This record gives sequence, structure tokens and C-alpha cells, in this order.
Amino acid sequence: MPAARDYYEVLGVARGASDDELKKAYRRLALKFHPDRNQDDPSAGEKFKEATEAYQVLSDADKRRVYDQYGHEGLRGRGFGGQPGVDPRDIFEQIFGQGGLSDLFGGMFGGAPGGPRQGSHLRVGLSIPLKEAFSGTERTLGLRRHEACDACGGSGARKGTQPERCGTCAGRGRVQRSQGFFMMQTACPACRGAGQVIRDPCKTCRGGGLREV
Repeated sequence: MPAARDYYEVLGVARGASDDELKKAYRRLALKFHPDRNQDDPSAGEKFKEATEAYQVLSDADKRRVYDQYGHEGLRGRGFGGQPGVDPRDIFEQIFGQGGLSDLFGGMFGGAPGGPRQGSHLRVGLSIPLKEAFSGTERTLGLRRHEACDACGGSGARKGTQPERCGTCAGRGRVQRSQGFFMMQTACPACRGAGQVIRDPCKTCRGGGLREV
């Protein structure tokens, strides 16, 4: 059985790499080796799993401290080793959102990170006569869309108030929970991943921040 590679080497970062550098390195490798983008390359799945494991350890302060001092054996001795049956795709989604690749790389394929996300696809069923299918035709469709609520400016909070930082996750939108010896990140149950809570919701949009037009 081949020896496990150094996690810093796997991610291609220095041992003193910051959290941002770790995340950028993992983003690059996840995009390159994600199984959904490399279905004809079985080795990509192993590289994706290796990068995910490396990031999962190094992004956790306690695990990183043990790894820096004792290496892989130290992690296994503390119960921090890889847990059988855990899908690296689950870790990927728990770190970067349930949307997986679309959440993580939406900025690369539809605007800058932190900017507006690409909208959801719309599908409409339409029946036309066979003759028009051959000759061509045009149809006008009416669609409903959502815009920011005028009453609250899209915040979801009643005018004159503001959403508050979630006290459960300290505004991060995610919390850690233990599953055996494995630490998992999930969306905060108090704010549902938003990082903030609305104590006094807008009556017009009922706290949603959007209106249908």
C-alpha cells in the first residue's frame, strides 16, 4: 500500500499557508479533478478524494496542529483519519454548499465571486401542430420573475430594522458537528445558512426579500 502523500504537497501550498490560500488551492484542484468533469478518467476521482481529504484536515485548526506535529500517524492516533464510507462529494458539498460545482464555480462561469448567481433554468412545455414544427413558428410566452421587495429593499426585514447576525454560527452560515471521529460542516439550522436572522420580518414579502412580478 503506497504511503500517504504530504497534505501540503497534495494541495501545492507551503506549510504556513493561510486559510484563503488553502481554499484557493482546493478550488483549483476540485475544478480540475471533480469526477463529474472527468467521467472518462478514473484516476481523477482518486485525486479529487485526496485533495478533499487534505483540505478537510488542513482547514481544521485542531487537525492541522496534530498533523504538523505528528503527521498522518498522529491523525490516526487521535481518530482524525479518513472514515470509511464517507463520500468526499459530501464533504465537498458541506464545505462549499449543496449546489456542489455550480455553487463553488458559479463565479467563474457567470460573474465574479460574490456577485449575482446565474439564474435557474426554466422549462416550458408547448404543443404546436406538426406543420408548424416543419415550417417553423414563433410563440410569445409570459413568465413571472422575482425582484427585490420595494418595502424592505430586499433585506426581508421590516423597514427601519435590519437582519441580525446569527448567534448560533456567529454569522458564518455553517456549523461543525461530530459524526463519530469525523467533523462535518453543515448549514446552520438557526439561520439556514444565511448567516443572519430576521427578528421583525417585512409584512409585504413575509421576510423573503422578494416579490413576484
